[in-house]
Amino acid sequence: MEFTGLSLIKFTETFKTDEDCKKYLGQRKWSEGFKCKKCNHEKATVLKGKRTAHRMCTLCKREESPSSGTLFHRVRFGLRKAFFIVYEMSTSSKGLSSIQIANRYGISQKTAWYFMQKVRLAMESSGNHPMKGKVQVDEFTVGGKEKGKKGRSYDAKKKKIVGAVELTDDNKIKRFYALPIDNYSGKELETIFKAHIDIGAKVETDGWKGYNKMKKKYDIKSTKSLPGINFNEIHTVIQNLKSWLRAIPTHISKEHIKAYLNEFSYRLNRSIHKETIFDGLIGRMVEHPPVNYGKLKLCN
Repeated sequence: MEFTGLSLIKFTETFKTDEDCKKYLGQRKWSEGFKCKKCNHEKATVLKGKRTAHRMCTLCKREESPSSGTLFHRVRFGLRKAFFIVYEMSTSSKGLSSIQIANRYGISQKTAWYFMQKVRLAMESSGNHPMKGKVQVDEFTVGGKEKGKKGRSYDAKKKKIVGAVELTDDNKIKRFYALPIDNYSGKELETIFKAHIDIGAKVETDGWKGYNKMKKKYDIKSTKSLPGINFNEIHTVIQNLKSWLRAIPTHISKEHIKAYLNEFSYRLNRSIHKETIFDGLIGRMVEHPPVNYGKLKLCN
């Protein structure tokens, strides 16, 4: 079974109970067959009673739940609530804070933040499909205005970001990625190239000298940025990102800005696949190994 569509009524009717969610996880987890994590045996029996979503290895008799070994491992507030949070984060373009989610689902703010960070971790790009063709790269800041700080101020408190957008042949936005940087040096700006841009891409940047280092390896054309005339595509995405971040009614620390950039990019890059975006995200969370609170803070 694969859930498709954006209807909240359909979603609510599909996932009426925690058991419905367990069965869905099981179908995703064992879609290509069962393999025991203890003895690697590939045959299992379906349990009866209240644990029909579980599997038991026919060789070593180890029982496994659909959530074990996934990012849903040890969710204490119920799988149905967890599914609803994943659905909201994957389909809503509005900024959602952990405070809002906590109030909406009757859980603590810390619990909401912890789970939402796990969802954002699953949204992180694998980096296996670098951008090709026409690519625009630009650096920017988020975090509001600071008196006396303009342009590329190295000592500004605002968070520094470098972003890249891949364009279609007719200059439509195809994909976008962004990474936090410590400064505007060539070494820092190169991180977006290494992570997301193919060596054969036709890259366009503004005239900032920090990009000169990459010209020895990448095909880069530098042009002075003229508002309203060039770089309109990436500037539009950057403004949308800034507006989205401002709509989240809570402070986003420097340590966790990358997780929010992951979330924004994940939705934007799947804007033409919204019908299956929830199911795809569930699949990522099932495939991702579990993380504890301490490790999650270090990851971001």
